[in-house]
Amino acid sequence: MTVLTLQELAEQTPRDTPWLGLDLGEKTIGVAASDALRMIASPMELVRKTKFTDDANRVLKLMDSRGATGLVIGLPLNMDGTEGPRAQSCRAFARNLQRIREVPVAFQDERLSTTAVERFLIDELDLTRKRRAEVVDRTAAAWILQGALDRLRG
Repeated sequence: MTVLTLQELAEQTPRDTPWLGLDLGEKTIGVAASDALRMIASPMELVRKTKFTDDANRVLKLMDSRGATGLVIGLPLNMDGTEGPRAQSCRAFARNLQRIREVPVAFQDERLSTTAVERFLIDELDLTRKRRAEVVDRTAAAWILQGALDRLRG
């Protein structure tokens, strides 16, 4: 599997097509989608993990339904920038996904994304713990994807 930079992802996917962003957790996959102009990322869906093939097929089905041409996957680096088991798990997901279908993939550093999203949901939206649990992973996926889109625009 070739891992692309964000710039390469932009160059290798058709213009005016959305991307999906993924926040890969232990039990769930948060999914977000950009608009076709790749300006704004929005939370989309929460996939509860079951078997890898089912999870991957759900992600691919979401890509197809949106006409998405690329994936930005959050890479949970350690605070010192090294990769631990969670980052390796994300890389393995992308590698295994490629065995089902060749999909352009780039990784985006997601350090502290869930923490930032939790803080936003508490401070700005005053959501209850139960409601936060329902939206945090989708919102983290949007945070990751939005960070990638913003980086591309400089």
